[in-house]
Amino acid sequence: MEQYIFKSIGYIKTNTKNIPRHWTISDIEGEIIINPEYKDGLKGIKKGDKIVVIFYFHKSPPFTYDKLIQKPAHINEQRGVFSICSPHRPNPIGLSVLEVVDIFDNVIKVRRIDMFDGTPVLDIKPYIEIQS
Repeated sequence: MEQYIFKSIGYIKTNTKNIPRHWTISDIEGEIIINPEYKDGLKGIKKGDKIVVIFYFHKSPPFTYDKLIQKPAHINEQRGVFSICSPHRPNPIGLSVLEVVDIFDNVIKVRRIDMFDGTPVLDIKPYIEIQS
């Protein structure tokens, strides 16, 4: 089995302890603190943008094969891990679409946070809507 090494580019900062289970139902604001050496990579991100934030579920326990089937609290049936947004995954990687409230220096103030304070951020990508 191949292994890959990722480095955090920053982390989530929020004062909220009661984190919603998904960004689509969150109105929580917080910040993404980008490590200073990556600050120049924020050029082009502006207030009002949506960004895709890829992060590491750093508080999830190690994955075990019994977690391939799970019953989410908000769904009344068991489902495979790849059909749900559970943090219990073979690779504990999460993805959220956040709204940029403001940006200054190496800090992006965002809304729709569904991550814990201190969550490592692995990457940020632009959110691009499908044009029909």
